[in-house]
Amino acid sequence: MTVPLNQALRVGAYVVKQHLIGRKRYPLVLMLEPLFRCNLACAGCGKIDYPPEILNQRLSVDDCMQAVEECGAPVVVIAGGEPLLHKEIDQIVQGAIARRKFVIVCTNALLLEKKMDLFQPSKWFSWSVHLDGGRTEHDISVCQDGVYDRAVAAIAESKRRGFRTIINATLFNNAEPAKVAAFFDDVMDMGVDGISVSPGYAYERAPDQQHFLNRAKTKELFRGIFRRQGQGHGKGQGSARKKWSFNQSSMFLDFLAGNQTFHCTPWGNPTRTYFGWQRPCYLLGEGYAKTFKELMQTTDWDKYGTGNYEKCADCMVHSGYEASAVAETVRKPWRAAAQAMRGIRTEGPMAPDVSMAKQRPAEYVFSRHVETAVKRIRAGKKPTEEVADAAD
Repeated sequence: MTVPLNQALRVGAYVVKQHLIGRKRYPLVLMLEPLFRCNLACAGCGKIDYPPEILNQRLSVDDCMQAVEECGAPVVVIAGGEPLLHKEIDQIVQGAIARRKFVIVCTNALLLEKKMDLFQPSKWFSWSVHLDGGRTEHDISVCQDGVYDRAVAAIAESKRRGFRTIINATLFNNAEPAKVAAFFDDVMDMGVDGISVSPGYAYERAPDQQHFLNRAKTKELFRGIFRRQGQGHGKGQGSARKKWSFNQSSMFLDFLAGNQTFHCTPWGNPTRTYFGWQRPCYLLGEGYAKTFKELMQTTDWDKYGTGNYEKCADCMVHSGYEASAVAETVRKPWRAAAQAMRGIRTEGPMAPDVSMAKQRPAEYVFSRHVETAVKRIRAGKKPTEEVADAAD
């Protein structure tokens, strides 16, 4: 794990405090989406499939700062859409850092070199560049040629200027362990500060529904990848000598390899978007609260998560399970220490999975929320204001 020491200590102290005061549910990372518009149209993405009225909306700087203060999470991840399309993105970042939050801006890097002058390297700030594999794999994933090369160039410039820079990779069922291992070797040779990796989530409105992983295939894929660590598959001269550095907890990575049984903690990464506070999580939008307090107090959390809801059945994404892994590390540090000493096991039996026997069937309500939001916009209302015939 390569989370910076100052961040690890502050987040660790925050988590310990929550446990000591007996707080059952608490946020670890605020997922802030100040806009949905993007300059790419990736086939596996369900985040940009909105009508123009919604794509043209933005959270203001004040909206974003209110969310940061209301939530109180120690880490703020700014995503989208493409956040660098927001004209006040630098003010949003500066405001969150001024509130002593660790800020990570997720970007496809197409605008990164152009916008980099708006930001300053800081122990509180990181770029997270989206790369889903090597040149061929990534350009197929984002449905546009040349994006990989532009992202790699932006990473090099970011590191030259002294920014902490990680990459985030989403893997689908066409991923091959040997190619992913070679890709991880290559990004280490680029000098990135860490890798964030996760299986893709099956967004119901994503154009490509054929390449999402189920849980069994996810575990097999990650065992195949981790088995190849340190074998020098990449193109760089140092690949054979380097191990991969991850910007994630070792317990979460062990979970991806099928060695831990965790339940989802959807409140761990609460999400604020144009619509409001998204229920129940970053990936699944089935309702919206006006305030963070309302989100936490009125969401029926037991209705969601793997084993509880059909839509969550195959999810092993970091936004649902990283917080589970961190909480387990604090509750049972001896387990985390033993896992760290042992490393990620890639052979032998897997941990029992969560039972799906009592999960409730999927409800398809997203389109109704979008239609309601469009009505509000056309009526000149705010996202939380009522309109005639609005279905909530």
